[in-house]
Amino acid sequence: MPLIPTWIRRSVLLGFVCCLGSLVPDPSPLFGEDNDATVKVLREKLDKYYSPPAEFAGQFGAYRSPLKFANGDVVKSPEDWKRRRQELLALWQKRLGAWPPLVEKPTVKRVETVQRDGFVQHHVHVQISPEGQSADGYLLIPEGKGPFPAVFVPFYEPITSIGQGPKGKGTHDYGLQLVKRGFVTLSIGTPGSLEKIGLDTRQLLVEAGQETRRQPLTLLAYAAANCHTALAQMPEVDPARIGVIGLSYGGKWSMFSSCLHDKFACAVWSDPGVVFDEKNGNCNYWEPWYLGYDPQTKRKPGIPSDANPRTGLYKDLVDAGDDLIELHALMAPRPVLISGGTEDPPRNWKALNHLVAVNSLLGHEKRVAMTARPSHIPTPEALEIELEFLEFWLKGSNKTP
Repeated sequence: MPLIPTWIRRSVLLGFVCCLGSLVPDPSPLFGEDNDATVKVLREKLDKYYSPPAEFAGQFGAYRSPLKFANGDVVKSPEDWKRRRQELLALWQKRLGAWPPLVEKPTVKRVETVQRDGFVQHHVHVQISPEGQSADGYLLIPEGKGPFPAVFVPFYEPITSIGQGPKGKGTHDYGLQLVKRGFVTLSIGTPGSLEKIGLDTRQLLVEAGQETRRQPLTLLAYAAANCHTALAQMPEVDPARIGVIGLSYGGKWSMFSSCLHDKFACAVWSDPGVVFDEKNGNCNYWEPWYLGYDPQTKRKPGIPSDANPRTGLYKDLVDAGDDLIELHALMAPRPVLISGGTEDPPRNWKALNHLVAVNSLLGHEKRVAMTARPSHIPTPEALEIELEFLEFWLKGSNKTP
């Protein structure tokens, strides 16, 4: 069964609405009587991560600025940015492949319910396409009176995210860690796993790209957008306080989802590789399961070379001197933390400074944060900062720190 079979027949770009005011919600704080003190502590702890190391301050690298229109005109005001953002969003939808309309009321089938310590765990199948395709996942709901903030957690499979896999405990079991902090969490695995049992993530995404003639990363972002809708319609969830977090593959998924779907209030991208880097085999956007899908040709896995050249959208972007900077810009002015490791070292601030510049134009400071760790997998310290970032922006007062 194709991932979203009608995509081949649909070519109308999705009409997104761009809001220039803060897309970050500002409802009543959720830390109770100690809110002011808790927010102050979190603000002070996170503050240093909004500034790059001195050597990268004000450095923009050779990347093209998103604050220039396609015709070369400079974006000088928030009103200009509104038009530029629409231009960029249309460009990326054209590059990646058009989205069909989102599912208006996604069904969430609860397959099994288990009471765990302090929360309820529901094994769920979440509708992610108009044709009724579902993603396998787990919905964790904390005890107490809602509505609660919520976080969408994508990964290869959902078991790791809820702390029941062989790996990931205490490092990237985000669904479990966050429900313990009072969040509703929805953790899902790669779309297609219910229909094509036994195929791994790469096979699922490659086949989805072939069947829909779209870049697989946009398929993932579309699925995430429908999961956001499913969460927003749950009575236990505050629809204005829904974030997204993911590591590695899940980090790429989170990045594209939050940039292409502006209803995500904030995001954590944990070591996805925020820019192209052909010296690092894990920043593998060239692969057909990410941006290298090409209906005319196939390539062997691995870093591009003369014998194994680039393909698909990835080739087009590199040939044009483009990267992911203009995609990042779509995140503004919503807060994002790049939890950097081996794929996102501190030098990637040169790319992120462009996003900082967009936020500054819109009158927002301290909306782009970055941490550094020596490993790809989060350390306990890195995990704690990721969780606290989401707590600050989704449970605190949500005002610019």
